[in-house]
Parts: sequence; structure tokens; C-alpha cells
Amino acid sequence: MNTAPNRPPHTGTHLTITPSILYFGTPVALLTTENPDGTANLAPISSAWALGQVVVLGLGRHGQTGANLAVRPELVVNLPEPGQWAAVERLGRLTGRSVAPGHGPRHTRYEPDKFRAGGFRPQPSQEVRPPRVAECPIQLEARAARITPDATGDFLIVEARVLKVHADARLVVPGTQHIDPAAWSPLVYNFRHYFGLGPELGHSGISETPRGSSTADSPLSADLSRSGQPA
Repeated sequence: MNTAPNRPPHTGTHLTITPSILYFGTPVALLTTENPDGTANLAPISSAWALGQVVVLGLGRHGQTGANLAVRPELVVNLPEPGQWAAVERLGRLTGRSVAPGHGPRHTRYEPDKFRAGGFRPQPSQEVRPPRVAECPIQLEARAARITPDATGDFLIVEARVLKVHADARLVVPGTQHIDPAAWSPLVYNFRHYFGLGPELGHSGISETPRGSSTADSPLSADLSRSGQPA
């Protein structure tokens, strides 16, 4: 992520604090799901991570996205770029779930056409019914395989199997199936502030992406190589 140029070095002194949220640098995703009437819902989330061909998503328990996936498990995980943060923010206070005034989440309003509200265009998917977001450089068509409540009961944890990956041609290493990490920067949600990535610091020793120049292996890659398995 972008770093402050004059940040002092770590002193080893720690303070015990109680943050209201723990978004310590997580990628933003725009999820498209299918509403009961066949229209598409579009929702930004800031809790997503991948393991193999499975993407794990954290959702609000009372949102339209969770309600849609419980009945219609197909979805698209669309990954925006840092320059699209303002469009993502426009969607943050909108809900696709129609509720009586005063009974929905605070500071939100009902919006049935969130593609229009965010300034995005729907693009037909190939394996699932919900559309992709045309402006997002990376799009993952997926199907929810498991939906469970989190430990507090306030959220839903969705495990979705990725069926097809679409990537903007400018991000793909020519002649390969690899996304060029030097060309791609996700939109990162860092304690409710938006960031992109800074210059590369190193790469994993198990990376298969072709490289034009070598960089030093990171300590993490050395640990993974010794174990033979991802941590």
C-alpha cells in the first residue's frame, strides 16, 4: 500500500486499543446477485479472500445479497481498481432490500438500480445468471457452496466456488494464464479509507508468473518453500 514518506521507524512500543473495526487492509469487491424479480443487485463488500479456487466473503446478515444467495447461489465477484473508489463509495449507503422507513440499517436508502447509481454497466456472464460489472478489470463468476453465520451472529460467511475468471487483457502476461501483479492494483479498504498498492517489494519463491527481472526472495517464500505447502 502507499506509505507515508516520513513515517518514523517502529519503536517496539505498543498501545492496547479497541478499534471499532478491523479492516486492516482488505480488498474491495462488488458482488452481483439475482433478485427475486430477476433483476441484479450490486453490493460493495470489504471482507473477501481466496483459497485455491474458493472465495470466502463476509456479508451483512440483513442485506439483499445474503437473502439472494440463500435462494439463488450464483454470483459474480467483481474487483475494482483504486481509481474507482468514488463509485464504490456511492454504493456504500445504498441497499437493494426494500424495508419500511426507519427499520433498515442506519444511513442507508433503498435503491433498486444500483448499477445506474454507481455509474456501472452490466455485462452478461457465461456460467451464472447475475451479470458482471463491465468496468471492473477482474471478474469471478462463482456459485455459493456454503453459507454460515459468523461467531457473533451478526454476519454471514459465504464460501463460493469460482467457475470462470475474466481479466482485462492489459493485466494478463502475454501467452500465459497469469495476471501480471505489476499491472494490477486492487482497491484496498484500510480502516475505512481507500488505498491502492505501492511499488513491489518482493515476490514469493513459488510464484509462476514470468518475470523480466529478478528480485530478492521474501522470508515468507523461503518458509513456504521449505515446508512444501502453503501456510
